[in-house]
Amino acid sequence: MDPAKDKPAEQPISYTYSKEERLCSKRLISLLFSKGSSFNLYPLRFVYHTPEHALSDSTQLVISVSKRHFKRAVDRNRLKRQIREAYRLNKHILTQHQGQAPSLLAIIYIGKEKKSFDTIQKKLISGLERCLTR
Repeated sequence: MDPAKDKPAEQPISYTYSKEERLCSKRLISLLFSKGSSFNLYPLRFVYHTPEHALSDSTQLVISVSKRHFKRAVDRNRLKRQIREAYRLNKHILTQHQGQAPSLLAIIYIGKEKKSFDTIQKKLISGLERCLTR
């Protein structure tokens, strides 16, 4: 008997960011910002909430960059793209702890200047881990 066949096959880490993971519902976004908890890890602000009735298996995410600090859409889109990429590469932190992970999550860029991708990724990783401990 092969011991490798006795263990259930582990799911490979998925590095996709699908449509189901995007938070688009205005009702859910207003619920997130009215009842959610938040904390800052400069230059990011995390707002998270888990409603009593589970909406979906995965965490739904919304990303925002202020038009007040970044007037040009090119700059806002670049920052959102960097945050989205950092989340896509590190969302396995949330999927490994499915029971503790928030079902609604907002990541808001609150910095006044553009940061490097490495800085954004480090802060995002520590923010995702902090979402699990609360």
